[in-house]
Amino acid sequence: MDALAGLLAGPRARGAFLIRACLEPPWAVRVEDRAPLSVMLMVRGDAWLLPDTAEPVRLRPGDVAIARGPDPYTCADDPATAPQALILPGDECRYPDGTSLRGSMDLGVRTWGDRLDGSAVMLIGSYLWPGEIGAPLLEALPPLLSLTADAWRCPLTPVLMEEITRDEPGQEVVLDRLLDLLVIAALRAWFARPEAAAPAWYRALSDPIVGRALRLLQDDPARPWTVASLAAGTGVSRAALARRFTDLVGEPPMTHLTAWRLALAADRLRDTGDTLEAIARRVGYSSAFALSTAFKRRYGVSPQEHRTRAAHPTAGAVAE
Repeated sequence: MDALAGLLAGPRARGAFLIRACLEPPWAVRVEDRAPLSVMLMVRGDAWLLPDTAEPVRLRPGDVAIARGPDPYTCADDPATAPQALILPGDECRYPDGTSLRGSMDLGVRTWGDRLDGSAVMLIGSYLWPGEIGAPLLEALPPLLSLTADAWRCPLTPVLMEEITRDEPGQEVVLDRLLDLLVIAALRAWFARPEAAAPAWYRALSDPIVGRALRLLQDDPARPWTVASLAAGTGVSRAALARRFTDLVGEPPMTHLTAWRLALAADRLRDTGDTLEAIARRVGYSSAFALSTAFKRRYGVSPQEHRTRAAHPTAGAVAE
């Protein structure tokens, strides 16, 4: 698996929030839902995304933006328009004065706004829990990124427009997978751009020595690696590898390996019914106890708590 594939394997929506917003100027929505990742695809008209700590971004038809939570932002027809609605955690919608807005702007199945023929139409999807994305991918993204229509190719817009308003058995799963595909398409285009601020380990993959070491660790995390065995696999001395690896990745080889093993364990706890002992062996720990100790030290919860929260997100935020 190449590095980009490893990052993009993460998005796996589960009951994600998806909606078609149909709006007529003047309009502005303040988003404070703390969702770990939200995607906005402009279908018709223009919109402005206004982060609190970054420059405004204008969206035109075919443009897409991805916001990494939990920082709030405002979406509006014009930067000068005051917010008329507030989106809070748990899909709660309120007027700026705190009055509940639920139901007052519903326009049909997964459709919200002023009027169906509004001059601005946007498809919005949000992953509600960090475990649906994965820490490595979230850490690789800026707080807000955008792509113009000519910078990425995505045939999903007409499919999403058709599917988002359907109310049929299994529709939630269909929309989850379409959201995953939309995000993957956008991020693949984003990471191909020179301004994409990829994490240090991702950039280090291009180094002939450290890149080889990273691939060895990622491809075979269960092997009992040492700096010496890793250096032998890259053809340099232990000291040279340790120094170069730390300089480029930002942490020593064995520290990076531990983080990689625990990230893999977190994914398997979420996505499989494997026993903790089986997962421990698969990712390079000698026992379930050793994995449990390391896992709790890093994530603050036990592996079982992580698995329970992943299965029942409303019980608490997934530890990643």
